[in-house]
Amino acid sequence: MYREIEKYLSEWKESKHRKPLILRGARQVGKTYSVDKFAQENFSDYLKINIEQEQELHSIFKSRKPEVILNELSLIYNFTFREGKCLLFIDEIQSCPEAIVSLGYFYKQNPDLHIIAAGSLLDHTLNEMSYSMPVGRVEFAYMYPMNFFEFLIANNKQGYVDYIKKYQIGKEISDALHKNISEYLRTYFFIGGMPEAVNYYVTENDLSGIEKYHANLISSIEYDFSKYGTRKEQEYLRDILRYTANNIGKKVKYTHVNRHAQSKHLKEAFLKLEMSRIIHLVRHTKSSEIPLKQLENQDVFKPVFMDIGVLNHIAGIKLIGLNELVTAFEGSIAEQFAIQEIISSGPPYQEQKLNYWLREAKNSNAEINCLLQIKNQVIPLEIKAGKTGSLKSLHVFLAEKNKKTGIRLNMDTPTWGKDLKAKVNLKKKTEFSYNLISLPLYFAGQIQALKTERIF
Repeated sequence: MYREIEKYLSEWKESKHRKPLILRGARQVGKTYSVDKFAQENFSDYLKINIEQEQELHSIFKSRKPEVILNELSLIYNFTFREGKCLLFIDEIQSCPEAIVSLGYFYKQNPDLHIIAAGSLLDHTLNEMSYSMPVGRVEFAYMYPMNFFEFLIANNKQGYVDYIKKYQIGKEISDALHKNISEYLRTYFFIGGMPEAVNYYVTENDLSGIEKYHANLISSIEYDFSKYGTRKEQEYLRDILRYTANNIGKKVKYTHVNRHAQSKHLKEAFLKLEMSRIIHLVRHTKSSEIPLKQLENQDVFKPVFMDIGVLNHIAGIKLIGLNELVTAFEGSIAEQFAIQEIISSGPPYQEQKLNYWLREAKNSNAEINCLLQIKNQVIPLEIKAGKTGSLKSLHVFLAEKNKKTGIRLNMDTPTWGKDLKAKVNLKKKTEFSYNLISLPLYFAGQIQALKTERIF
């Protein structure tokens, strides 16, 4: 299956400034598969070692001399390292901090050797390393579950992807085409983007085995909790896993997670799941200008899950029909999808950390699902599950922050409204005009790449 990371790996291979590359991503998002495929298509020689499974190899990386490491690996695997011709892949590198440190020495002493490392719990190791991290001597890339475009390509719908990517604001989309793409979107909601689930659906054209895969994946995630701390800490992680699945897009209230646990322990558990990339935390900011992080509140956040298919499984949502969502949960599903798409749509070398805006005031509460940076402008994004819905919060934000344009994602065909009128309940402003770009939900991953020169 095609993954967008492949293009980035090809660019990395040819770069004159290449450094050893560390792939970061959650369990089973396809890191190993993508490297294997990349190696087969681009190198005549390929050595892959899994140093979690082959723990006897840890002793090799205690050496700080790359020539010693390569010589011993050559003898063990009967492999010849030819710089520029071969790829060394160190999988599950988080199990051996010495191997992470060694990457910096390879960069200085063997710059022509292509090295990729990966690990599903890598962030925990990087955060707790007692060794000196090879800062500036390695580079990172981030992988996520398959996004909707990759899902379409896997289903032989490359044409849909090309059409969406070429779309220009103001152009109409026919009801027939919109309906067809939306059917694939609803299928994606329940299959999700975990590669094994997508591959099963594509090859078997069957939904029945997806639930079993998701159940097994959740079991393996919970099994990993044993690596995170005490039995009580593992209990908190399980609480948060289920809380997140049932409270997508809602500001976290610790008493709703576990009223018997101290908030500091629950916050720590949230951060551990974020480091594991099982959940993403969208943090509150008071800022409406660049940089958004300048007024970010690290203690106020709402969680989203790593994958919409796994989310629906944990929440107990069944795929009853492609034209129906569970009404009480459809807003959460829409927000999960949009945030997941936006996170995965950024450049692979840069981790996407999103923000939202919240106004808690008497008689005028408002919340914007997500604030987007498009070029050097901050644009509010409202996410709706249906074709209609109130834009009260969007109006409040635009009026209060003196912004002109907002974006709405919903299940309708696109529209572009100019100089629309709205009323708000603010002291200094009660009526104003604004522009609204309204796009189908399946455009979520393409928003920041839209051609908007005449709009912003």
